[in-house]
Amino acid sequence: MMIGSCTIHLSIGGAFSLKEKRHVIKSIINRIRARFNVSIAEVDAQDKWQYAVLGICCVSNDSSHANSMITKVINFIENDGRVVMMDYSTEII
Repeated sequence: MMIGSCTIHLSIGGAFSLKEKRHVIKSIINRIRARFNVSIAEVDAQDKWQYAVLGICCVSNDSSHANSMITKVINFIENDGRVVMMDYSTEII
C-alpha cells in the first residue's frame, strides 16, 4: 500500500474577508473531490484572509499512480485563477 500526501500553501489575493476566503477554498475543495479520488481539507491558517494551507492524500497500490494523482491535483490548483500556489511539498510513503 502506498500513501501519497501533499501540503499546498496558497495565496488568495482577491479575498478581503474570511467569508470570501471560505467561498474560494470550499469551491476548490469541492471541485477536486468531484474530479479526483483524493481526500482534501484545509489544514492550517483558517483565521487568515489571504492565505490557506490544503492537505491532500491518496492511497494506491502503486507509488507511480499515487504520485500521478497528486501531480494532477497540483496542476489543477495551479490552473485555477483565483489562487496563487506559493509552495507545496509531496511525500510518498
